[in-house]
Amino acid sequence: MPAYDFLCQKCKKEFTLHLSISEYEKTKPKCPECNSTRVKQLVTSFQTVTSKKS
Repeated sequence: MPAYDFLCQKCKKEFTLHLSISEYEKTKPKCPECNSTRVKQLVTSFQTVTSKKS
């Protein structure tokens, strides 16, 4: 399940949400600290795990 990093523009807290792609498209993320919906998604790197070695 993908992890999405956000920054609350109200309280300046960074947080991560683990959502499926369909959940991400439907959900308006809220800050867990202050419940604000004024959040900005952060650009982050990602990793994948595969069963075959390259």
